[in-house]
Amino acid sequence: MNNERGRFEALALPHLDAAYNLARWLARSPADADDIVQDAMLRAFRGFAVFRGGDMRAWLLAIVRNCAITAGRKIRGRREDGLPGETNERGAHLTLVAQEPDPEHVAIGADIGRNLNAVVAGLPEEFREVLILREMEELSYREIAEITGAPIGTVMSRLARARMLVREQWLHHVEGRAQHGMR
Repeated sequence: MNNERGRFEALALPHLDAAYNLARWLARSPADADDIVQDAMLRAFRGFAVFRGGDMRAWLLAIVRNCAITAGRKIRGRREDGLPGETNERGAHLTLVAQEPDPEHVAIGADIGRNLNAVVAGLPEEFREVLILREMEELSYREIAEITGAPIGTVMSRLARARMLVREQWLHHVEGRAQHGMR
């Protein structure tokens, strides 16, 4: 049993950050993401005997996705949007954009990051998950199809739609700020 546990840890733990990232975006709450990842890792360990090799990351993220769907049914009514302005364990703000050392650029970047996080968080789940898996986790269409259980054509369609929705919402946001005299 210890040998199996060591093998599982060696294969699964390098993907723990990706599992948490996906869970956080799907659950929209850091606390719920923690619960989802914990449940997913337990399920993955219990089912490790049936893992036949292949892409451990895709296999683990599929389990995370399924756990998030199950958890989403339970927490849908009490969900909080934790992404905009969210901080990591060190208190640093999480954003989708690189921050510059110049304080003005840092402030602008943080604002852009919060707004972009809000736009992504507002996407319907089927679009948000493929966007996160492709753009942040850099998975292939095949891997995303395997994780979501959707055909590759559906993955491509959802990704295109997600990108279009992000673009539309971003332009709407920028136009709204311009109308109010904001940068």
